[in-house]
Amino acid sequence: MTGFKIAIVGATGNVGREMLNILEERGFPASDVVALASRRSLGTEVSFGDRTLKVAALENYDFSDTDICLMSAGGSVSKEWSPAIGAKGCVVIDNSSAWRYDAAVPLVVPEVNADAVEGFTKKNIIANPNCSTAQLVVALKPLHDVVRIKRVVVSTYQSVSGAGKEGMDELFEQTRAVFVADPVEAKKFTKRIAFNCIPHIDDFMEDGSTKEEWKMVAETKKMLDPRIKLTATCVRVPVFVGHSEAINIEFEDEMTADQAREILRDAPGCLVIDKLEDGGYITPVESAGEDATYISRIRDDSTIDNGISMWVVSDNLRKGAALNTVQIAELLIGRGLIKPRSQAA
Repeated sequence: MTGFKIAIVGATGNVGREMLNILEERGFPASDVVALASRRSLGTEVSFGDRTLKVAALENYDFSDTDICLMSAGGSVSKEWSPAIGAKGCVVIDNSSAWRYDAAVPLVVPEVNADAVEGFTKKNIIANPNCSTAQLVVALKPLHDVVRIKRVVVSTYQSVSGAGKEGMDELFEQTRAVFVADPVEAKKFTKRIAFNCIPHIDDFMEDGSTKEEWKMVAETKKMLDPRIKLTATCVRVPVFVGHSEAINIEFEDEMTADQAREILRDAPGCLVIDKLEDGGYITPVESAGEDATYISRIRDDSTIDNGISMWVVSDNLRKGAALNTVQIAELLIGRGLIKPRSQAA
């Protein structure tokens, strides 16, 4: 089979670089991979397997012979460029929040709602969910399929890589400043992040929640079930890579911790590490560089009927962003929904 021509927009960012790694790791059927970014990154080099790609400018690139565009350049860039790229016949898989809530754009996590991908033809755009939602729905879906979920209460512990390279640099610089007794400067975050937690991710909304918390509610309803009630508290923590979530779930009928454990052991994308012993659970450090959504601390909630609590950890740059985007591309190809345009030429 002829390979697909892939363009990565935002190739110099954390997620863009991770996309390149994952395409190579998974042996993606690409005949050509093009790295794109804004003009200021022109000429920068990025690695793709044992090759080095020179970054070209998005503004000058012609998408008319490109099959798939993996877009990881932020919402405003995606809003401006994705419709035009889609109109050229290139399918855009977008990692920003720009298109997630558009009724004509599928929002997809392949383990959760793979069939939704077929709606991509309306705009030639498919949206990737928020990183904190992606791992949440991977863990909820197999349980919801067995016994309907009524309500979810989730508290997140989100790593600084969710705020990009600037977030990671700030944690590093502030940590070093604390050790050498230099003044600690907060630029990217609203308060000091080193040795601290900040209960504020994205902008505040009128009801007192943040945009990040609202995203988790809206995206879970769109992908999983609009009847699920969900409340979230999203917290930035001084971890470089890997988001963690403490999740409390109320079901319509009986679901025990033992049942949940068995269901999740067999579920796609989930890995249960749950021993009642010191270290018998996963932390974000162990999730970094891994594809799975790890589930630990599964236990019954004695305060409500049909309730369980659990701890869920995943690499936010991978399943929360780059890996999910590549999996969507694989889904399109696997279902025969797109063919390489070079074949048609």
